[in-house]
Amino acid sequence: MRNKHYNLMRKLVIVLPCLAGIFLIATQVPGSQVKARFQETLKTSALESHEGVTISARPWTQAALYKEKFPKKSPFAAGVLAVQISIRNDSDTGVKVGLERIRLTFRLEDDTNQELQSLTAAQLADAVLKPGGKDPTAKRRLPVPITTGGNKGKDFTELQTAAQNAAVPTSVVGAHSTVQGLLYFDLQGQFDLLNTAHLYVPDVTVMGKQDGLTYFEIDLSH
Repeated sequence: MRNKHYNLMRKLVIVLPCLAGIFLIATQVPGSQVKARFQETLKTSALESHEGVTISARPWTQAALYKEKFPKKSPFAAGVLAVQISIRNDSDTGVKVGLERIRLTFRLEDDTNQELQSLTAAQLADAVLKPGGKDPTAKRRLPVPITTGGNKGKDFTELQTAAQNAAVPTSVVGAHSTVQGLLYFDLQGQFDLLNTAHLYVPDVTVMGKQDGLTYFEIDLSH
């Protein structure tokens, strides 16, 4: 069970790496660039760090962010949210992240919690081309994946390819390396759900070991 001491330690674990990163910027970057880098650090992502692993997450809540990756049909216009995540491993051993177990969690008006599973590239293409799927706030114990229909035309293939190319490329993060990409969540345009949203990452394990690191729960509501 969580207690006050544990919550305090989790907050310190989140805050200290941010302060350390800002200090590193100030000491290694020429003075003319310090301010710009500092501002960029503040506005990029929410993050959390444990045992040498840092996971940051940035919801794409502006249509302009999607133009480069999706020049023809934007997931955002169809009510799908992209979350850019970066997984940095500063330890001496590789880690594996269970990408399929990552959830977007949020609290509804009746104080119940809900969670969404991320979409595959094919599911994203289907959601964009055939909007109007399941209500993301519908109460269910486990997220129900969207099943793709028979649409395998050019638009579907192009969207699927674009989504795959922009997605997190691998679940394995080598020692002293970083992996980043997009996760997709079908919010049906209810982007106000981000007001209470967290990105829950429960499965991060050290390569060659069965024991996992403590879970990551990144607050996206800022």
